[in-house]
This record gives sequence, structure tokens and C-alpha cells, in this order.
Amino acid sequence: MEFLLLLVVTLAIAVFVSGLVIFFFRKSVDKIFMRLIGEDIAVAWNKFLIFALFVVGVSSGVSIWKLERFIMPETEGVARPVLTAEFWGLEVYRTIIQTLGGMARALLIFFLVALIALVIVRTK
Repeated sequence: MEFLLLLVVTLAIAVFVSGLVIFFFRKSVDKIFMRLIGEDIAVAWNKFLIFALFVVGVSSGVSIWKLERFIMPETEGVARPVLTAEFWGLEVYRTIIQTLGGMARALLIFFLVALIALVIVRTK
């Protein structure tokens, strides 16, 4: 039961943080797409980027390998982690930081590709 609660909480935090980042960067991304590829296809690319950012945010924030430790059978010398208040605090913090880090990397790649595309468009 504790495993499921931890999974749901980290998933909810990762989705919330991802949505918050997308909210703050949406206008910038819209302008870049409109400038580079035009209004017709920009809407589709914008939807894809939002989906991709949610996927990156959730997969970065929710560590499956860490959650697997709760469902593995106990072996000699390796006990299951205990969900104390300190553990919850660190897990919430880790989820936020890793979600932000994953999304920052994804947005950095997007903005670098957009910058290169803008330079190519301007030189033509």
C-alpha cells in the first residue's frame, strides 16, 4: 500500500511540475513555431512538444528503479526502505528537482535546434 501511495504522489508531483513549466514556456514556444514554420503546422508541433515535455518530465521525476525496491523480496543484508517523514520529504524534493532537470534539458535542446533553424532561415 505504501508503494502505491508513493507512486501516486511522485506521479502527481511530476505532472504538476511539468504542467507548470509548460505553462510558463508556452508563449515562447508558440512564437518560435509561428516564426519558423508558420501557423498551419505550428499548432500540431506545439501539441507534440507539450506531449513530449510531459513525457520527459514524468519519466525524469518518477524513478521506477527506486520504486522497485519496495516490491522486491527482501534478501539477506538488504532490507526494504521505510517510508519515514524524512524519506517522504527527500522523495518529494527529488521528484521536483529531477522533473525540472529533465524538462530543462529537453527545452535546451528545443531552443538550440530552434536557434540553428532561425539562423538558417535568416541566411537564405
